[in-house]
Amino acid sequence: MLQLDLQFFAGEKTEKATPKKKQDSRKKGQVTKSQDLNAAVSLLVLFGFLSVFAASMGRNIFHMFEHSLESYLLMDVTEANLKTIVLEIMEQCVMILGPFMAAAVAAGVVANYAQVGWLVTGEPIKPKLEKLDPIKGFKRIFSMRAIVELLKSILKIGFVGTAAFVILWSNMDEVLKLALKPIQDTLSFVGSITVKMGLAAAAALLVLGVLDYFYQKFDFEKSLRMSKQDIKDEHKNSEGDPLIKSKIRQTQREMAMRRMMQEVPNADVVITNPTHYAIALKYDESKRDAPYVVAKGTDFIAQKIKLVAKEHAVMMVENRPLARALHDQTEIGDSVPEDFFKAIAEILAYVYRIKNKL
Repeated sequence: MLQLDLQFFAGEKTEKATPKKKQDSRKKGQVTKSQDLNAAVSLLVLFGFLSVFAASMGRNIFHMFEHSLESYLLMDVTEANLKTIVLEIMEQCVMILGPFMAAAVAAGVVANYAQVGWLVTGEPIKPKLEKLDPIKGFKRIFSMRAIVELLKSILKIGFVGTAAFVILWSNMDEVLKLALKPIQDTLSFVGSITVKMGLAAAAALLVLGVLDYFYQKFDFEKSLRMSKQDIKDEHKNSEGDPLIKSKIRQTQREMAMRRMMQEVPNADVVITNPTHYAIALKYDESKRDAPYVVAKGTDFIAQKIKLVAKEHAVMMVENRPLARALHDQTEIGDSVPEDFFKAIAEILAYVYRIKNKL
């Protein structure tokens, strides 16, 4: 029973997501993001743009209609004239609405970048068959997330409705007098109060969007939580399975051993302990100024080095203190220290004399 309890707690997702888990989720397009915040920023920028440039846009629209009535109605209906009219109207519409649309695009890009940063991935738009599962779809409809989205929708309606009501109520006297005003003043007032209502609604939605962003961040981090076993598995996968790593190290040692043993037949002399140490030395004045170590080892490796040396008629000289000192102070490929030059020179001279006699 205790073991089952421990397994249950080990599998419970109580730990924060690791940086690797967050990075993997980001590559899949799973990031903290609030669509309500994007919409609120876009609306705020658009209505702010209208509050500054609405008068200029209105004048341009009025001039476009005035020019159409004065010029286009008097033109003959021909293919060339129709083409000219369409191109001119399209050009004027672009000049009028272009800055407005550019502001909307810029607001959306800035709002997304502030939340997500730079991220390009096609993972979210890939077709997934599990989305067609009716059971999972039913669960999503009646899930906690669906309830939260419903509450958010109610709050948005309440916030926007309250903001619009406050603006209308504060200007109720002017609204009641609209029937008595000229059409030009009526249009100007309606445009002004519409912009005010839009700014108030956008500000209210911005507050709701900020709160929604923090909720989305909390919910996203909660969905990424990991169990202790998940963290261990991730660490094992990133660092490598200890069993596999040990096998790799063993293979590397075996390869290094084979390379070392291949150099023993080229050695000039093997200095032994005689049983525990073996150091194979090579002297080639064209490569180095001093003898260097081509192989070394203790116990079993030392016996193997001596066996290979014996098979290839490499001289072996017993010198216990020199063998131990060379083993402790040098590595394979190192030149022998200067302190041992005299002793090694005497050994090499002896080896060369023996070889010449043979």
